[in-house]
Formats: sequence, structure tokens, C-alpha cells
Amino acid sequence: MARSTANLQTYRRRYAAAFLSPMVVALLLIVAWPLLRSTWFSFTDASLADLDAARWVGLSNYFSTISLSRGRTAYVGLLVDPVWWSAVWNTAVFAVSSVAIQTVLGVAVALVLNARFPLRGLVRAAVLIPWAIPTIVSAKMWDWMLNDQLGIVNDLALRLGLLAEKVAWTSDVDTAMLAVILVDSWKNTPFVALLALAALQMIPGDIYEAAKIDGVHPVKVFFRITLPLIRIPLMVAVLFRMLDALRSFDLQYILTPANPNTKTMSVLARENLFEFDKFAYGSAQATLLFLIIVVFTALYLTIFRVRLVNKPE
Repeated sequence: MARSTANLQTYRRRYAAAFLSPMVVALLLIVAWPLLRSTWFSFTDASLADLDAARWVGLSNYFSTISLSRGRTAYVGLLVDPVWWSAVWNTAVFAVSSVAIQTVLGVAVALVLNARFPLRGLVRAAVLIPWAIPTIVSAKMWDWMLNDQLGIVNDLALRLGLLAEKVAWTSDVDTAMLAVILVDSWKNTPFVALLALAALQMIPGDIYEAAKIDGVHPVKVFFRITLPLIRIPLMVAVLFRMLDALRSFDLQYILTPANPNTKTMSVLARENLFEFDKFAYGSAQATLLFLIIVVFTALYLTIFRVRLVNKPE
């Protein structure tokens, strides 16, 4: 019996490897090769005009010293570039703020959608519409709505007395980041709500019946029962959203082009790669962005003890 079970496990592993091998090959071609190629270029002086002529320069794109007059030395490279660190700060502010808003609103929406009310299925489908719209389309749509001259947001705010004058939401230094965060929250809150709702529907109703009989306050029920039981799915949703937010590009590129107050690491890397003809320097920025995401993911999974798969018993 034990031998047959072992043989069955062996066959399962073989078939799993056979079914997964095409995906692994595709990932190696689509992901691994461009990543390794970009990393290689980050250690060269590559130019977009002639990539084949790239020469090895070591860590010069990341950190190096140059000699100035009178024996002085200056430090140059990505690690001491204030523009890069400004982009890192912008990315961190955007990611943390938008994901925090999406988590709170997503759980609130999931709690509403989990209740019983007429046309609940239709409302659930309608809530997913912002998430289903491509980011480039929703960004352009909000770009028109937030326009300081013709946008509907300014028009409604003026009619309701919320504003005294029109605001250039996406170009003003004080509101550009806020506009990007709110638009991203509008689009991706349904994703968090969907995962939270799936987790809520896995909770047995008997638990809530027992809490109701014991007279437990609904707020205490949420924090003592609901939130702990949906913690793991919610943390996975937060992880996925943080990964998307850390590499966010299209929303900032469409809503706030060339705005230094919202420029993320991805936007900056793209500018150097294709607009400023600093291909090697842009490759270094892209490589460092990848390393930041890897380190963040590892720390997140370790600190919060999130398991993406169940361990076999």
C-alpha cells in the first residue's frame, strides 16, 4: 500500500512537471532573458543607437568617482542620484497611500456586497467595471474629467460650492500626487473587494449566528472574527497590489507627464532608456527597480508570514 502511494506521488510529480514545462519555457523566454539582458546592459556603456557596441564598465552606472580640479573627487552614479531617489520616494508614497485606501475601501465594499439585498448580483457586476477598464483608457478618461478648463470634476465642485476657483488637478504640484492616488484607488479597489468578498463567503455562517446569540457588538465581530478569518487572502491582495503599484507607469505617464512630483521609478527608467539616450543608465534603474521589488516581496512574506500556497499535510 505504501509503495503504491509512493508510485502515485511520483507519477503526479512527473505529470505536473510535464504540464508546467511549457509555461517555464515561456517564462524563460519572455521574462528571464529580457531581465538578464537588461541587467547586462546596466554594467556597460550601451547606447540605443548601437547596442552591439556596448562595452563593459562594471559598476560605473551605479556608483563611481570622478576627479575634479584641485584634487577634489565627486561621486556619480545611480546610488547618489537625487533624481532617482526622488522617484523612489514618489513611488513609495504612491504605493503605500493608494494600496492603503484600496484595502480599506475594498473591505468595506466586500462587506456590503456580502449582505443580502435585491439585485445583489447586478451590483457586484457593476462594481467590477472600473477594474475591467484598461488602465490606459481609465487614465485618459480621468485626464479629461480632471481638466482644469473643461473637466466635469471642477464644474461639479464649483456648482456645489466645494471650490472657489478651478484647480489644475494633474499639473499643480500640490494636487498631482493626490489625483494619481485617487484615480488608482478608483480603478483597483474592486480587485481588493473581489478577493475580500471571496474570503468572506468562505466563513461559516454558524460563527456569526453564535456571536449574535451571545450579543457581541457588530464592530467587535468584525475585528475579532471577520478580519482574522480573511487576513491571509487580504494580505495576498495587498501584496499583489503593492507589486503593481511599485512598478506603476501608465497612470503617471498619461495623467501627469513630465511631472517630477509624481514621476515613479518606472517612468524615470523609461525616460532614460528611450528619450534621453542613456540606455545603460536606464537599464541600471530598471535592474534596481526589480531588486527593490524582490526584496520587498521577500520581506513582506517573511514579516507577515504569508503563504501563497498550502503546504502538504
